[in-house]
Amino acid sequence: MGKIAFVGFGEVNTPKDVIIKKCAEAEKGLLERGLDLVSVYPVTDDYEENDIKEALGKLSGNDFDAMVVCIAGWIPSHAVVKITEQYRHLPMVLWGLCGWMEGERLVTTADQAGTSALRKTFCDLGYTFKYVYDIIGLPSRTDKVATYVKAASAAKALRSVKIGHAGYRDMNLYGTLHDGASLKNRVGVEIETFEMLEIFQRYQKVTDAEKQEVIDKYMSKWNFLKPAKQEGKMMAAGYFLAIASLIKERGYLAISLKDVDGMKKLLGFPPAPIFMLLSDVLGVSTIPENDSLGNVTQTMVKLLTGQCGAYLEFYEFFTDRVLAGVPDYVPAEITDGETTVMPAAFGELSEGILNVSKVKTGELTMCRLVYTNGKYYMHMVTGEGVTPRKWEECGWTQPAPQLPGLEIILPDVEKFTNNVMCQHYIISYGDNTAAIRDLCDILGIEVI
Repeated sequence: MGKIAFVGFGEVNTPKDVIIKKCAEAEKGLLERGLDLVSVYPVTDDYEENDIKEALGKLSGNDFDAMVVCIAGWIPSHAVVKITEQYRHLPMVLWGLCGWMEGERLVTTADQAGTSALRKTFCDLGYTFKYVYDIIGLPSRTDKVATYVKAASAAKALRSVKIGHAGYRDMNLYGTLHDGASLKNRVGVEIETFEMLEIFQRYQKVTDAEKQEVIDKYMSKWNFLKPAKQEGKMMAAGYFLAIASLIKERGYLAISLKDVDGMKKLLGFPPAPIFMLLSDVLGVSTIPENDSLGNVTQTMVKLLTGQCGAYLEFYEFFTDRVLAGVPDYVPAEITDGETTVMPAAFGELSEGILNVSKVKTGELTMCRLVYTNGKYYMHMVTGEGVTPRKWEECGWTQPAPQLPGLEIILPDVEKFTNNVMCQHYIISYGDNTAAIRDLCDILGIEVI
């Protein structure tokens, strides 16, 4: 996260020590939440505008992710706008502090007179901003301010994100496609495609010794319910190293592979263990089947929460919950216990190393970015992930494996399913809706 401008305002006739004390307490709260601030206060409406000039001088030369406009008392709007207009390209927080109680007497510096005079002005000026105000007797809403500016940092970071895709449009699906120009314009992400031939060419240059090192260092830690063929482990290690070299060379934060019509059909190797290694060793977000907006959603979640943003796929809907699982792999980050794998085959596909780990339960946020009718939307819901009943997907070699998954209890299943946008959704643990909503607000994406 980059630097945040913190500018505290108060009217010239308000006691300066009061404004300084209030701004310093607000600043401290943000510093405790890990923000890197460049702070200027108090800025008043002095007639010569010396405070404004001094503030602009101190802010000059910095590359900010966002600006916190901290209103510690009444301030004529022009004094604020003369600073904010120089940074109108930044997301801002219009943050009104509050008064205090002295015994039974309320004392105020008219903070909300200042913010209420500014809120519509900021709208009219076309600023991207969030309005936050404190309330006497309640904790300061520092968390809301911090969440928004962190979302602003994520929005800035997205403009330089690159995602790599081997191939395009696996299984000729529609819901996994993306429009490159609108995605770059609205979200900032660039999705680059490379041919599977390039992976194969790099794979051919990987030595057996390098493959064995990956097996010994990483794959040996997996719990194999049944022995897997050495040939399969060597292929997984080799393709991991081939793709890893591409990721490091081109700086991809997330990746997808042409799965069914690519790795499985052309190379005869289901890529589940490759995805596991890419996620667990390199820390990149992964999703199969050239799911472009799934990858973008993962990246948004990761920049906001630090979590990998694992994908789950829907299998069944119930009256109070959905069954979501995966037919291939889950990252170690969301695994409950050790990473458990087994050799298995599905239908006419070649035998591969299937992940059958248990998935962590608990409160989670499930979301997906979607593009429809020329607009981007984020479909989002919170739920409670619980251990699923015994289930299997028809077609696996018997005895069929218990695939990784969760039953996710939702507040209104029908409302969610009536808006469902794809078979793949991205999960993160905890209620992350505020951060995702703030990011979408900054990017101009409507939340469903």
